[in-house]
Amino acid sequence: MRSANGWFDKFMPGIMRCRLDDLVLETPVQAMPALSARLGVDIRIKREDLQPVFSFKLRGAYAKLLSLSDDERKRGVICASAGNHAQGVAMAANHLGIDATVVMPAITPEIKVGAVEKQGARVVIHGDDFDTACEHALGIAEDENLTFVHPYDDPEVITGQATIAMELFRQCHTSPDYLFVCVGGGGMAAGMAIVSRYLQPETRIIGV
Repeated sequence: MRSANGWFDKFMPGIMRCRLDDLVLETPVQAMPALSARLGVDIRIKREDLQPVFSFKLRGAYAKLLSLSDDERKRGVICASAGNHAQGVAMAANHLGIDATVVMPAITPEIKVGAVEKQGARVVIHGDDFDTACEHALGIAEDENLTFVHPYDDPEVITGQATIAMELFRQCHTSPDYLFVCVGGGGMAAGMAIVSRYLQPETRIIGV
């Protein structure tokens, strides 16, 4: 089993070097006075909803695309998503001049399909759920020699999501006692935990 120090050695140098600020916003940490008064604790939120795609997913997508070689960029990228990751990949690819294909399940709302197409990505509608769309995207990636951008299970994506914690600890004047982190696939939670353990080991991470 890999030790905790092994994970730090693997990820922290890349996280410390990661620069996304030509596309990704440094979002504010906002006080929540009414909720804080109600619960008797100081509660603050990191406003990742203020990103251009209204989600932290842009960070991981952009970090992954920045890591690609010139040849990989020329060949293009592909992902599978019903929303936030799709928009993140599409915006990052558009910013870097990379051709992007996004496979979206048939249940995807039209507004999200339109947002991806607006960024210039090719949209392929396939299947009724994420797993089916993902399998189809992997097939296209193999057939067309594209780089598949996973929504969470990728070191570069985790590195990008970890920049949230780098910002947060710089913005906070005192160390948070707890960080409540949403957990879907776990990419953001992993990045937040690595940075927290390195910079503020006394802060506890709670996955929600």
